Amino acid sequence: MIKLKELREELKTVLSGKTMDALLPPLLFVVLNSRFDLGMASLIAILSALMLSIYRLLSKQNWHYAFGGLFGVIMASGFSFVSGNASNYFLPGILSNVFFLVVSLVSLLVGKPIAAWASHLSRGWSLDWFWRVDVKPAYTNVTWIWSLFILGRVLILVLIYISDQTTQLFIWNTILGWPLTIGVLLISYIYGIWKLKRLGGPGIEEFTSGKLPPYQGQTRGF
Repeated sequence: MIKLKELREELKTVLSGKTMDALLPPLLFVVLNSRFDLGMASLIAILSALMLSIYRLLSKQNWHYAFGGLFGVIMASGFSFVSGNASNYFLPGILSNVFFLVVSLVSLLVGKPIAAWASHLSRGWSLDWFWRVDVKPAYTNVTWIWSLFILGRVLILVLIYISDQTTQLFIWNTILGWPLTIGVLLISYIYGIWKLKRLGGPGIEEFTSGKLPPYQGQTRGF
């Protein structure tokens, strides 16, 4: 049985204070654009992202993440300012979701689900373990969950983008961002552990040590 404490620790690892970085710049952009103009809104959004990046660096957090968020805001603000359309602030995010959806579907097509790659990169577990026939189906199914979620998010955001409703774009981009993503990650983790148990394969430590069946299976982490 997955413990609540275990789920909290997994979520803490995933989130790592990123919510403010994702929420503050677009919120300032939408509010200031409605009161002033695109130039002011873009400038303040970029400055807020810059301050958050400096804070991340001073807190000795990963500089790749700190400047990754800043780069994203600069791109989004640039799109909207050059085009003269505030809704284009959210266009890079929509395009990145389309790109991730394509990558997810391609990974399923070639039999190397992206959920396995994500776990490998974040946890450092051996790739050979992920491709076992008694392990891979769990990551394949979770990749399908991710793909369907991203597809739904893209369709909703594209429809609102076409209608050129900037405030609605911000609201739905926020709702479909971290709130729902957290839910999907929880479902993925709980389902993934359950599926690994059903498959009866070895846990990563059992695989690494060369243990023979019967296996205890993966008891924590996915």
